[in-house]
Amino acid sequence: MNFPKRTLALLTGLILAGFFTLAQAQTDEYELDGMTFGMPEAEVFTEDYDGPPVVGEYLTMLPNLKPLDYEGNKHHEVRIDIIAQEIEVADGVKYKAWTFGGTVPGPVLHVKEGDRITFVMKNRSDEEVTITEPTKEGSPFMQQVAENNFMNAQPGTMPMPHSMDFHAGTVAKDDKWRSISPGESITFDWVANYAGSYIYHCGTPSVLMHTAMGQHGVVVVSPKDGYGTDYEVDKEFVVVQSEYYLKKGAGDLYQYDFEAAQSVNPSHVVFNGHQTILHDRPLEASAGDRVRLHVSNNGPSGTSSFHVIGAIFDRVWLEGHPFNEMRGMQTVLLGASSSATIDFIVPEEGKYILIDHEFADAEKGATGTLKAGPRIN
Repeated sequence: MNFPKRTLALLTGLILAGFFTLAQAQTDEYELDGMTFGMPEAEVFTEDYDGPPVVGEYLTMLPNLKPLDYEGNKHHEVRIDIIAQEIEVADGVKYKAWTFGGTVPGPVLHVKEGDRITFVMKNRSDEEVTITEPTKEGSPFMQQVAENNFMNAQPGTMPMPHSMDFHAGTVAKDDKWRSISPGESITFDWVANYAGSYIYHCGTPSVLMHTAMGQHGVVVVSPKDGYGTDYEVDKEFVVVQSEYYLKKGAGDLYQYDFEAAQSVNPSHVVFNGHQTILHDRPLEASAGDRVRLHVSNNGPSGTSSFHVIGAIFDRVWLEGHPFNEMRGMQTVLLGASSSATIDFIVPEEGKYILIDHEFADAEKGATGTLKAGPRIN
């Protein structure tokens, strides 16, 4: 086929420009010290998606953590949509929350150091989304919340711009963490370069308000070479401490208390989003078990002195990183957004109380129970 010279030159220029753009995009990604940086630019778009708000094989509801059942590294495709829900956080205390996926905290994402995550999020705060209908689609999270709707979640609407800030992600915040309006979606990639347990939260101002209103969760990044006691662990759970700043509003619902949040005077301090859930549904183990807890203090503002009454922490990896190992600790001090991976041996049959040893917080709800049965072996 013969082209006029001018057309041929134009086509050649376009092809070369395309190759140059592709080469430039490829060279933007680079490796340093065995880690991957330089992710493609985030994309904001619109879609007709109205399916499950949480999609991904390794997304679970607290305190569950799905085991990683693959060798090497994996490319995860993950969706966590923003929806409004009326939820219960203590007996008789309900408020309309901004959520990731429908619960507070949002779903737990479990990946391995070095895994790549392609993340999609739609801001569905302007539409009613039900999370409690049984479904096998989406993720383990969707099945678990349908079976255990302890927050008595009801769909609602509360349109507002929101964003996603993964502390586990090493990317430019002005690109990946940008705010999207109701009806918009965003997608971006990130690589889990560092092992540990990391908070995620909304980064749209006021960050204090958005986080306190319910927009936070945890990513557990397991070390590629594991922890030294992995083969001994019998039970593994995720525990998140957080605060609510609520006051009585009109009707039956509570509302956000701006002044209390500014002065760090929470109305409730809780584990896994509810004042009594870890007593109503205690963690379960047996005497002699090695129990592993991934504990994150999601704040947004308070500290946590995490303790288990009747146990000594045999191993503690601060921030969940395998190099940060400590032994024989009675209490782990966690600032807002700090975490620890904790191993302890259950000494005998009985009840063991999880507690924030800052007792003012414990009296506002930061307690839970691990129920131990008799030794099996």
